[in-house]
Amino acid sequence: MDVLTSHNEIVDSEALPNKRRRKKSIVWEHFTIETIDADCTRACCKQCKKSFAYITGSKLAGTSHLKRHIALGICPVNRTNQDKTQLTPFNSATRTNGSASSTAKSRKRCRATPGPTSIPFDQARCCYDIAKMIIQHDYPLDMVEHSGFNKFVRNLQPLFSSMSVDTIQEHIFNIYVREKQNLLNIIGAIPGRVHLTLDLRTSDQNLGYVFLTGYFVDCNWKLQCRLLNVIMVPFPDSDVAFNHAVAACLTDWCLETKLFTLTLDQSVANVNVRKNLRHLLSIKGVHILNGQLIIGSCCARVLSHLAQAALDSIRPVVEKVRQSVKFVKTADAHEEKFLELKKQLQVPSIKELIVDDQTKWDTTYQMLLIASELKEVFSCLDTSDPDYKLTPTMDEWKQVDILCGYLKLFFDAANILTSPTYSTADVLFHEVWKIQLDLMQAACSEDHFIRNLTKPLQEKFDKYWNDCNLVLAAAVVMDPRFKMKLVEFSFIKIYGEEAAGNWIKIVDEGVHEVFCDYIVQSLPPAPANFVDENDNFVIKSEFCQEDSFLSNGDTFADFDVYLHDIMNNQQMKTEIDQYLEEPLMPRSQDFDVLGWWRINRCQYPTLSKMASDILSIPVCTVAPDSVFDTAPLDLNKHRSSLRPVAIEALSCAKDWLQYESWEPPYGIEAATVKMEF
Repeated sequence: MDVLTSHNEIVDSEALPNKRRRKKSIVWEHFTIETIDADCTRACCKQCKKSFAYITGSKLAGTSHLKRHIALGICPVNRTNQDKTQLTPFNSATRTNGSASSTAKSRKRCRATPGPTSIPFDQARCCYDIAKMIIQHDYPLDMVEHSGFNKFVRNLQPLFSSMSVDTIQEHIFNIYVREKQNLLNIIGAIPGRVHLTLDLRTSDQNLGYVFLTGYFVDCNWKLQCRLLNVIMVPFPDSDVAFNHAVAACLTDWCLETKLFTLTLDQSVANVNVRKNLRHLLSIKGVHILNGQLIIGSCCARVLSHLAQAALDSIRPVVEKVRQSVKFVKTADAHEEKFLELKKQLQVPSIKELIVDDQTKWDTTYQMLLIASELKEVFSCLDTSDPDYKLTPTMDEWKQVDILCGYLKLFFDAANILTSPTYSTADVLFHEVWKIQLDLMQAACSEDHFIRNLTKPLQEKFDKYWNDCNLVLAAAVVMDPRFKMKLVEFSFIKIYGEEAAGNWIKIVDEGVHEVFCDYIVQSLPPAPANFVDENDNFVIKSEFCQEDSFLSNGDTFADFDVYLHDIMNNQQMKTEIDQYLEEPLMPRSQDFDVLGWWRINRCQYPTLSKMASDILSIPVCTVAPDSVFDTAPLDLNKHRSSLRPVAIEALSCAKDWLQYESWEPPYGIEAATVKMEF
């Protein structure tokens, strides 16, 4: 039987000659000595009972390996106890014998270990992480004063000092200011232009908040999207409500000479609003097409309205299917019978029924689609389960099938807008022209149900098509896989051979007109004897006969005019015309259209800038996670209670932190940005 002895006991004198020496190492508070035989003594951990070499013959193994077993958390029992009791891991400073000097000596003898106690507590870092957490997860600011939160944090780290709402606001604003400066540097360095989208949300106080988002191609030719401003408008129904917000955004981000297009939601983009914004942009120095590129429809909202209109057209049938699905999914016994019946009928569908979220129209589409695949099971369910009395008829299931066919058109188009990597405008053209063509054909169908279903949809979508088809067509022209050929093909399908020619000509002339503006912008400032008449540079005709070019010191002014005309004509021909005349690029699934223009920017120096700007035109004003929403988003009650500057800081910082690439210098105390929220 092994004999355990305490560290104060004296072992065999032959095994340990210095037997009267008292063991002072701290490890003996955690280990006992176990005598195996006369030539072997081992150290046994008091907690996990694992034994270690200590004395073998005349060799003394020392205590370093014993210290590591405790200090580094190798001992499983000790590690578990630390997790439960939050005790400080083994350290020489933990030993107390009533003497301060003995503690100091112990600290000197024990080397510093890389355990948890060697990591210093950083209050500033914790405050930064809490501020970042509140920003990213939309938590209320006053959570830092909640008793439950403070108790939880103190249990994790007793050294943490509680924060007030004012303190956390300062940290949030510091993050906002730093990230805004980073974004200013990025936008200031881009070679192209910036597009803005405008979205309106309301608060509990019925105040409007304009969310302005910028789209641009960065220096690496990647399409980027950033929320730039959130500006409060007290009277959102006013025709000039958005002028202040747009003007403030242009000034704040130095975009007066960089703005290309402005996209609004059709719910706020009435005729007067668009007219006032055009006037604002024309006096703000937006030179491309005199600031006329204002897109008055959000594609996501248009598709959402179409989907809801389609669902409303057979609302009783949709509701019957919804109640049938709920009957199956809300009771285990019903679902078991349903699955058993499905197995007996050998229905091949492997999809599982879902109950839709009526605030997301795509979930209703998925519910109807899956239920339609399982209609045979529903048709037989009433015979095996007498409680089920909601069976849709076969005609109603046929209506659901037809409805799902048109909802799929809207779903496929909207799904493009949900991509985490923003798609260029040319991608959406393929879906939009197919919707226009299918709805036009369906509205003339001989089938009474199809005609009644699609005719109102076609009338709604026709307005969007007329508003946006030229912009989307111009984007397709900038795709070297399609150019004008896809425009010609799709327009002939939609308008017919005769009428399509006029529309194709409008697209071709529009692209050339934009290119002319880019040529003009790339030229040096015009001489003083030039005036702008109808967007064309001409020479003044009011020259006095006694005036001479020698009198103003410039003998080559007329020669410069001649060179400008030659350069305009040659450059348009050598770039846009040459581009359109070259063969199409092969179509591939992973083709990077912006990457193609980056590679070919030396061959097309002006056209490549124009292409990057047109391809980055946004057609949607909502975030990817709101594309399928059936109603506009409103500010939640926590955000509504804050001051406008706080709402902007929280909203913008949340968006910018998705692309975070910096860490604050915690070793150096930074100046605190104070601002009244």
